[in-house]
Amino acid sequence: MTAPLDDAETARWTAWKRANEAVDAAVAREIHSASGLSVPDFSILSRLIENGGGRMPQHELGLLLDWQRARLSRQLSRMAERALVSREDSPGGRRVVLATDTGRSALAAARTAHARAVREALLAHAGADRETFWATVDAIAARRC
Repeated sequence: MTAPLDDAETARWTAWKRANEAVDAAVAREIHSASGLSVPDFSILSRLIENGGGRMPQHELGLLLDWQRARLSRQLSRMAERALVSREDSPGGRRVVLATDTGRSALAAARTAHARAVREALLAHAGADRETFWATVDAIAARRC
């Protein structure tokens, strides 16, 4: 049986979670302030435009995001109501998601805010030993299941 975390390990774990939450919150605030987009809106529009040129089968978008079908469908419905995306049926019977001009404009505003927030909330704090820190983060990310 594995022993519980000791006090020092618990403190590191708590600090990791708080840091992650602080960075995520800063990025979300900046994106929303600049564009009105939520983080899920930003995620969808980014992948849709960067990977599909603004048009992609809904199933492929779900795979890129690693989202359940129901979650993606609900989010796309909310985004369609705000004219950020539209959906259409393709000849093969699959739904295709399209970024609208409104969605493209919002993403353009959000990208600048996203970059600024990531730099200010995360990258500026890497410190002198940044190579070791980022090597560790990369190793953790590579093991993601």
